Order: sequence, then structure tokens, then C-alpha cells
Amino acid sequence: MPELPAPRRPPGELESEVLAALWAAGRPLTPQDVQQALGGGLARTTVATILGRLHEKGTVLRTRTGRAYAYTPAVQDTAGLAARRMRSELDREPDRSSVLARFVSDLSADDERLLRDLLGDTASGTPDAPGSPRPEGSA
Repeated sequence: MPELPAPRRPPGELESEVLAALWAAGRPLTPQDVQQALGGGLARTTVATILGRLHEKGTVLRTRTGRAYAYTPAVQDTAGLAARRMRSELDREPDRSSVLARFVSDLSADDERLLRDLLGDTASGTPDAPGSPRPEGSA
């Protein structure tokens, strides 16, 4: 009986794995470094292609190290990545106010409350998330 091909991964799964490897490393990685961090199951060319696509999207930064590039994440966590994607989607739309109005109208009551709290903190000059520790002497 012929061997069946491996099932395809969901879209974005490899990019997520590569980003996780970069975040875990805490230092710039070459495609070969990323390949090793992922256990060597992917071809180096596949890893290089994924890193190139992430660079085109602005998700990773790269610097030349000898003949290769070394990559670092442009954002430091999944929350930053999600925020970047949301901003990118918003930037593609010509009618920002309609998009934002639709987005806000679809929020749950809890998310709307959180957004109001965040906007209030930003307006008062304290961009920290609600509930995060504040420096001593601040309100």
C-alpha cells in the first residue's frame, strides 16, 4: 500500500512556529539556527522562505551576518503580533472610521469596557493596561 502524504498544516502554523523559536531564542537567528530550534524537520530553504515572508510582512527584522541573514522578531509577543495584524488590516481600508465603528459595535460588553479603560489610560498619559502596576506616586 503506498504511503499517504503528510496532511497539510493549517495556514500560518509554520510562521507561528518560526516566531515562537525566535521569541524563545532571545537573540538573532539565522535560518539554519531556526531549523535546528524547530528540530530539523523542515528544509533550511523552507525555513528561509518563511523568514523571508515574515520579513516582507514586517513581522521580523533582519541583519546580514556574513552570507546569511539573522532574524529577530519585530514584536515581542503574540499580543503585539495580533495588534500589528489588526493595524495592518485597518491601514488597508480607505474608510477607517466605518471600519472602527463596525469593530466597536461588534465588541462584547466586557471588551468594550476594557477598550474604554485602555483609551482612558492613554488619554491621561498612562498607556499601561488596566490592572497593571503603576510606578509609585502615580494615580
